[in-house]
Amino acid sequence: MDLRNEILNTLEKDSRISPAELAARLGADETAIVNEVSSLEKEGIICGYLTLINWEKTSEELVTALIEVKVTPQRGNGFDSIAQRIYKYDEVRAVYLMSGGFDFTVIVEGKTMREAALFVSEKLSTMETVLSTATHFVLKKYKDHGIVFGEEKKDERMRIIP
Repeated sequence: MDLRNEILNTLEKDSRISPAELAARLGADETAIVNEVSSLEKEGIICGYLTLINWEKTSEELVTALIEVKVTPQRGNGFDSIAQRIYKYDEVRAVYLMSGGFDFTVIVEGKTMREAALFVSEKLSTMETVLSTATHFVLKKYKDHGIVFGEEKKDERMRIIP
């Protein structure tokens, strides 16, 4: 595997790793790592750095809904312009073009089920290109972005006894 892919695979698992630690882990020069990460950011390959939060362990109430959306693609623009209109809403966390029985999966977050439902009924389903929607509420997250919720993370560092 080349250095770029090794950097990407490592950062995808732990975006907080320092350039020095990344260089040591990959057996590369720290300056080369910094330059490569900078190039990856400029090229839009690295799009951002996120923190994955298990909201169930906080006092914050948060509801996630997955919405199946069927649309009529627009002449000349296909699905892209519709996706752009949908992802501009603050409630929308993700939009995916799908194969199969519907066109988009839209992931929405809100404080309550009612708030998510109002987004669908007042904003999404009123778009002239939207033919139908089906909303599914997430009841519990077991794994997200490769991270298992509820399991205690084991410290894999070697213990050094002086």
